[in-house]
Amino acid sequence: MTQEDGELDSLVRKRLRALRVAQGWSLEELASRAHLSQSSLSRIENGQRRLALDQLVTLARALDTTLDQLVETATDDVVTSPIIEGTHGGLRWLVKGDPGLSVVRQRMTEPPPENPARMRAHSGREWLVVLSGTAILMLGHRSFRLETNQAAEFPTMMPHAIGTAGGPCDILGIFDRDARRSHQRDDSSGSPE
Repeated sequence: MTQEDGELDSLVRKRLRALRVAQGWSLEELASRAHLSQSSLSRIENGQRRLALDQLVTLARALDTTLDQLVETATDDVVTSPIIEGTHGGLRWLVKGDPGLSVVRQRMTEPPPENPARMRAHSGREWLVVLSGTAILMLGHRSFRLETNQAAEFPTMMPHAIGTAGGPCDILGIFDRDARRSHQRDDSSGSPE
């Protein structure tokens, strides 16, 4: 076993124990959920028993995590830089843990469109929080006023538009893959939100 393998082995064992403790579970409880004996689980956590792939998969499921998360070693990409979106001056960050999600920061300076025909609907979900100023979220036939630090989450199949209420506002939005794809198409065609 190389030093790197030994470090990964130790890291996985620490994660197993930490996840069990975070759930408030005893060795006996996790062992029961993972269909292992309590002594086997204890030896796995303490490094006295070899880590077997089939046991790791079972333990990951019992702990409501994935094998990938148990063995993840990358710590050099903790800090991520944004991608600058030219036309609207927005910033976009990809979410490493879920490549289908994007985080976007956008400065809004225009009110939402008055014409309901300019609202859009597309597959997906959006979540946004107002960082500064006041935003107006038009959702179907309803209008929501969002002040600084207030958030909204909605299915984007509902016709929607976002704008400001009297002055610039900054929002941070989280888009699933479908919603982001639609926004990228709309941004490239010059359509407003």
